[in-house]
Amino acid sequence: MKGINDYWQQLSGDDIAAGKHREFVGGMWDDIGRLQLEFLKQQGLRPGHRLVDVGCGALRGGIHFAAYLDRGNYFGLDVNASLVEAGRQELAQAGLQAKAAHLAVSDRFELGCFGTDFDFGIAVSLFTHLPRNYIGRCLVEVRRTLAPGGRFYATFFEAPTSGCLEPIVHEPGGITTLPDADPFHYAVDDMKAIAGLAGLSLQYVGDWEHPRSQRMLCFYLPERKEGVS
Repeated sequence: MKGINDYWQQLSGDDIAAGKHREFVGGMWDDIGRLQLEFLKQQGLRPGHRLVDVGCGALRGGIHFAAYLDRGNYFGLDVNASLVEAGRQELAQAGLQAKAAHLAVSDRFELGCFGTDFDFGIAVSLFTHLPRNYIGRCLVEVRRTLAPGGRFYATFFEAPTSGCLEPIVHEPGGITTLPDADPFHYAVDDMKAIAGLAGLSLQYVGDWEHPRSQRMLCFYLPERKEGVS
């Protein structure tokens, strides 16, 4: 599994033409791509919804989302410009140019660059590589751009308790995670605390049949109390 520092590596045009971006983002291109779409459809995603894919990479999931959603309703953001370019080429090869997908590059999760709000969001294999302050920054940007009633789903490697300092081997998949190095693990309570600081509520979803044992979380805007603006 690539670490966060490896992820900054820029692929060449020849690399992209050879399809190396598919392995660069973790492989299992078709399986995990389809899994993301089927999961969000089960959560209520419909073609008319606006979806943001944070850490979209080369569009492993984005190809499926763009094909399913109405024109202009897929938005992808990633830090690696070469992977975003690979995603553009994947869209072209799939004949999805007419879907008018919106893609952007940012190293600060600047979701406001799209100039819209989102009904759904997803981040697969993103928080697994990030220290908590980066997760917090991402969730603050999600909070600013999530539509009322919207939901943001993100995967993570789960630790049994807060402050778990031992390595954890996650099965299936055999990935070893650490509390202080990439790939990271977090307890659900850790994620609740980060979400709270960002102004979001959290629901634990858990197992969603990910082949490498990443668990799913759902972040959403807290309900307003009557008389409170």
